[in-house]
Amino acid sequence: MSLYDLPKFSFSGKFKKILKERNKSNIGILASAIFLSIVFGFLAGAVTSVFFYSQFNNYSTEINLKPFPEIEQSEEAESYQSQISQEAATIRTVKESSPAVVSIVISKDVPIIEEYLEVGPFGVEPKYREKGTEKKEIGGGTGFIVSEDGLILTNKHVVLDEEADYTVFTNDGRKFPAKILAIDPLEDLAVLKIEKENNTFFPVLKLGNSDSLEIGQAVIAIGNALAEFRNTVSTGVISGLGRKITASGGSFIETLEDVIQTDAAINKGNSGGPLLNLKGEVIGINTAMAIDAQSIGFAIPINKAKKDIEQVKSIGKIVYPFLGIRYILINENVKQEYGLLIDYGALIVDGGPGNPAIWPDSAAEKGGLKEGDILLEFNNEKITFENTLAKIIMKYNPGDEVVLKILRGEQEITIKVVLDERSE
Repeated sequence: MSLYDLPKFSFSGKFKKILKERNKSNIGILASAIFLSIVFGFLAGAVTSVFFYSQFNNYSTEINLKPFPEIEQSEEAESYQSQISQEAATIRTVKESSPAVVSIVISKDVPIIEEYLEVGPFGVEPKYREKGTEKKEIGGGTGFIVSEDGLILTNKHVVLDEEADYTVFTNDGRKFPAKILAIDPLEDLAVLKIEKENNTFFPVLKLGNSDSLEIGQAVIAIGNALAEFRNTVSTGVISGLGRKITASGGSFIETLEDVIQTDAAINKGNSGGPLLNLKGEVIGINTAMAIDAQSIGFAIPINKAKKDIEQVKSIGKIVYPFLGIRYILINENVKQEYGLLIDYGALIVDGGPGNPAIWPDSAAEKGGLKEGDILLEFNNEKITFENTLAKIIMKYNPGDEVVLKILRGEQEITIKVVLDERSE
């Protein structure tokens, strides 16, 4: 029998029933298998996606990527909020501070010069003669109000002319005469008082703490730019701290120590205006600019002015402790030049006629200091180029007793002195 000759079979009814039931069972098993495959496939996919999401998110965080739109949107919103916050703080500070910033206009009686013609040896010649005087504006500056009754802080060089009249213009257009109450003998600072009607109160600026400043900190300058554009606003950052500069204007020359450097634009006429932080606190008094540079201006730290304001309120003038010596600070070069034993301290030297080493009848003379002495310490503070005698002595008041450590020859001695008073 060949393979192809196999008989054809026909299934009986019973076998067909068994086969039918078996087919149903197989279909159920197949359906269950498909269902379980879908379920387990979904779960495996979910677990895998969560795992890879976590891994990729960690990786993206390390390399500063933002992998998903919703994360990118929230991070961008947060960053942009920070920028908007600074802008909003600047606008708020300007709005709140401007009413207390004033323009100071300087006016003076100046001669009226008249031209006339006169016949001379060479024919008709023009001549000039004075015909009375007229009041004219000769300059301007800025100031800011520090007390509700109208005390104004500004720069000394703004109000140096004793024969001039000073008029204050507020931001809302009001006009008041002002008088000089006190001039700081050492710093470029002055205090004016608005002459006003009774029951007139003024907005006041809050004074901050200039000892806690940071380089890079955002600042705002407000002032009467070019003595023409009142309450001009400029912004920038603190570019440097502890600078020493020599500022000049006309016949006025002054060396200022420990001043703030900023890139906020400070123009002529800005002198005496406030340098503000983003809280609206005054942290400096704008005072000078570098003419041959771009965006280099300087401000006196507000902490130097706080004592001036309090003294004017309490005693009506500005006074400083006075030791009464002429000295030069010692560094390595001075040590070599004078053949000294040390490279720090303050060497008492004579400055020629009118500039004695020891001021007559001063605290130094009464304490027994001599030319050639070196002050090493002032009340236990070492005197250096960074911590100068001028900076140290500003911490004290007239009448304070202090202990000086002196090097005289090769011998160290201590001397007690009572500080005198120095005023303008």
